[in-house]
Amino acid sequence: MTIRYPNGKVYKPNNSETPVKKQSKNEKKISFSNRGKTLEDDLNETNQFYNSHGLANVHKKPVPIQIVKVEYPSRSTAVIREAYFRTPSTTDYNGVWNGYYIDFEAKETESKTSFPLKNIHAHQITHMRSVVEQQGIAFFIVRFSSVDRYFVVPFDIIEEAWHTMESGGRKSIRLAAFEEKAVEIQIGFNPRIDYLAALKKIVANK
Repeated sequence: MTIRYPNGKVYKPNNSETPVKKQSKNEKKISFSNRGKTLEDDLNETNQFYNSHGLANVHKKPVPIQIVKVEYPSRSTAVIREAYFRTPSTTDYNGVWNGYYIDFEAKETESKTSFPLKNIHAHQITHMRSVVEQQGIAFFIVRFSSVDRYFVVPFDIIEEAWHTMESGGRKSIRLAAFEEKAVEIQIGFNPRIDYLAALKKIVANK
């Protein structure tokens, strides 16, 4: 199926900067959390836990799509061949926590040393800046999949790196910068990715 952006450009899925490698039969799992799940899967489970326990009300944003071409191989089946995003996507998740509006994007990278900025779009930066200006909390959750590390990254860290890139500077953020400025979280059982614990630290430090 072909999906296009509102400007007509073909959408190419790009979950993280490189595809996730399949684990060979002889490879050992790094940890109990390495079960083939994506960051999105883990966040959906986490949000379900938060919502069901009254800790927050957070959901994945629906993506409005306009279907333009459908084929009918048989009378009982239909196959979508082409569709368009009605509007540019903003971020992955939003909701309310402890009186705060929260809005965040989830990203993965296989790099062990840095997070490339190429998969963040200008309209996402604009959107998240507007959230912050309205006293909301905007942030990224970044997973370094090769080393199985997770960081909750305040928007201002990403925004600063974005402006540096636009000025001709570095096009990625070093892992060391995340270790210094972001909040690292460990994978767990319930919740899977306890990003609310990280948000408490971020709010307390403001």
